[in-house]
Amino acid sequence: MNESHAPSSIPPRPRGFGLAEDACLRALLPLVLDEDLGTVGDLTSTALIPASARCEGWLVARGEGVLAGMAVVERLIARFQLEPGWRPLFHDGDRVRAGDRLARIEGPVRSLLALERIALNFLQWLSGVATLTARYVAAVAGTSARVLDTRKTTPGWRALEKYAVRMGGGDNHRMGLFDAILIKDNHLDWLAASQPGADPIAIAVRAGRSSAPAGSLLTLEVDSLDQFAHALPLGPDVILIDNFSPDQARQAVALRDQSARGILIEASGGVTLETVAAIAAAGVDRISVGALTHSAPALDVALDFTTPPNIPFSG
Repeated sequence: MNESHAPSSIPPRPRGFGLAEDACLRALLPLVLDEDLGTVGDLTSTALIPASARCEGWLVARGEGVLAGMAVVERLIARFQLEPGWRPLFHDGDRVRAGDRLARIEGPVRSLLALERIALNFLQWLSGVATLTARYVAAVAGTSARVLDTRKTTPGWRALEKYAVRMGGGDNHRMGLFDAILIKDNHLDWLAASQPGADPIAIAVRAGRSSAPAGSLLTLEVDSLDQFAHALPLGPDVILIDNFSPDQARQAVALRDQSARGILIEASGGVTLETVAAIAAAGVDRISVGALTHSAPALDVALDFTTPPNIPFSG
């Protein structure tokens, strides 16, 4: 069996806001600016507020959670040329409570109002993803299981949402179809239909291993203990047990530990906050959770203006 992908040798994706996140944001920014400002800008602020008017505002958390998206806001601040008045007090990955002032922003009122909703949309959603991820991570604390995201992401936002998962303490699954092999039931069904009498699992693992770029992770999805036992001697890096009960997962772990300890076991399929602890306690190495990026509630964050005093702007 190929031992190069033992559990300890699969590193998590770097936590920071890097090249992939920057590229994603550069692609998104023209779209989000155009959908909010069009070609003429903010008609209301232009009509009501002098171009020379300035004020101070504070990003304020209205709920408790884990922050993600401040790196995006900082790049928006630069886009609106507001760097001199920007002073962050919290950073991505920090836990915040209701009432915490996250950052101070000072500058032209028109610019702050144009920035407000765009910045909050990024910050609220990404912080929501980070917050939900942190709840899953806390639920499996004390076990060996790592919480991973999936490809069930908002189109165009994947790198940013997976960044938010990392800020919540989770790990990233493959970024796309291009960076890992994941043999799923549809692949096996096609092989079985196209090659009657052949062993689709063996064919798939062998073909995947021979064609995958060096260092690529090879994962095989199975939906029964019989399939799991059949796959073990074939040596995929990861066997994904789909919709296994905690008891079935425990049996799978026992089978793996008897003969193929270098193979990782990943649980997936309908995982919830109510079930994730029991799945982790079964001894699996990874738990992939689509809900992290498709069902997270946004964290409530506001931009409160303090100049003029006592006149809030809600966006």
